[in-house]
Amino acid sequence: MYLVVDFVPVAHSKCVCAHQMIDTVPGPEASAFAVQLKALLDQEVRYQPKLTGLRLIESANDNGLRMTVKLREIEVKDLLSLTRFFGFSAETFSLTVNLLDRFLAVMKIQPKHLSCVGLCCFYIAVKSLEEARNVPLANDLIRISQNRFTVSDMIRMEKIILEKLYWKLKGPTALHFLRLFYAFVTERVSDRSQALNLDRLEAQLKACHCCFAFSKVKPSLLALALLALEIQEQAEDRQPLIDAVQDIQLRLSVKDGDLVCVRELVVKCLSEYSTAKCSRQNSQRLRWIISGRTARQLKHSYYKIAHLPTIPEAAS
Repeated sequence: MYLVVDFVPVAHSKCVCAHQMIDTVPGPEASAFAVQLKALLDQEVRYQPKLTGLRLIESANDNGLRMTVKLREIEVKDLLSLTRFFGFSAETFSLTVNLLDRFLAVMKIQPKHLSCVGLCCFYIAVKSLEEARNVPLANDLIRISQNRFTVSDMIRMEKIILEKLYWKLKGPTALHFLRLFYAFVTERVSDRSQALNLDRLEAQLKACHCCFAFSKVKPSLLALALLALEIQEQAEDRQPLIDAVQDIQLRLSVKDGDLVCVRELVVKCLSEYSTAKCSRQNSQRLRWIISGRTARQLKHSYYKIAHLPTIPEAAS
């Protein structure tokens, strides 16, 4: 059942991660690829946004009263800028998007509340994954992102998000699968100079996160499509890598048609991303407003902000 989110008074609460949450499985040194993959796949479906809720967003009219695809995409791009501003990890951004999509898929929210929902999802991800000393104050987040709500509003909204997601936060994202698949195929490359560029792949994934269409795609399939496309376009000696991708595809039980379909979506997304229309500054770009105290605490590099990250060229 879908509900309308409103700011209702609740007791003061603080985000505390559930002990049962699983971020990822042990590293390659502890488990074989098959074991790691099975552990991620066993959790994947439980952390996916509900398709029925996503379809409601797709069908919504842009009348200012309901959540729309456009509003969601603008919010995610702003959250990516905020992630880069603080120098937070790709894991933090991927988790932020997962939390946001899952929440929007089970709750009908008014557009005026989206910025609070998005910032709360970001804050939950930051507190879950970043070092405690790097976690900013909620008041600084509000000031930097130039929002009008209060810390109390964030506290109430954070509690709603945690309850509606049943405190199931750190599930597998496309980034987990992408890194696992990358490690698997890289082992097939004898000449390390021909290895794929992981930074480039992660930048492409961030661009895909900003596109609503991929909210409906399984993280494992999105990661496989990104990898397959990169091998086709960038790798010189492709056959060992193609064999590795086919091996992964077989393990995932992914049909050829499904993989081709998602690859085409990725191509379209990256093509649109690279156009001047997508890269130029626009009215949705965040205007960073910070206090002198906050400015002194931030690294100099944080001020070099781009709305979306540049996708690195292929490794030479």
